[in-house]
Amino acid sequence: MNAPFVLPEEDTASEAIDAIRDELDVFDDWMERYQYIIEMGRKLPPFPPEWCNDGHRVPGCQSQVWLEAQEEGGKLYFAGLSDAAIVCGLVALLLRVYSGRSREEIMETDPQFLRDLGLVQALSTNRGNGVEAMALAIRSAAASLNV
Repeated sequence: MNAPFVLPEEDTASEAIDAIRDELDVFDDWMERYQYIIEMGRKLPPFPPEWCNDGHRVPGCQSQVWLEAQEEGGKLYFAGLSDAAIVCGLVALLLRVYSGRSREEIMETDPQFLRDLGLVQALSTNRGNGVEAMALAIRSAAASLNV
């Protein structure tokens, strides 16, 4: 599996969530956390421009967000991009949790972790709804792809 798909850094989704929590806890305030999240987005693999279309667009996001999923070896890998820096970071955060996981693990990983980390509450209402829409799109892809 190569770019543009995100390879997992941690062995499980729950380990990825714990690692993200630990990384965000290093910062004293949300402005510093936002900067960190934006940096995560800058490290996403390049997303093919031909995928920046309505067929890949995630509905329910204020910014434009595009996702693509591919199955390999019983695991789903995701690629993503947004036209907004902070949202690109949120895409990177979600893909760190969900990409490279089995369909079962994706379905068992409730996006409630976004609230538990304080992300949804720290974002504007539209961005909070958007990050939840992205998580829903990832879980919908896992539910619908034949793995």
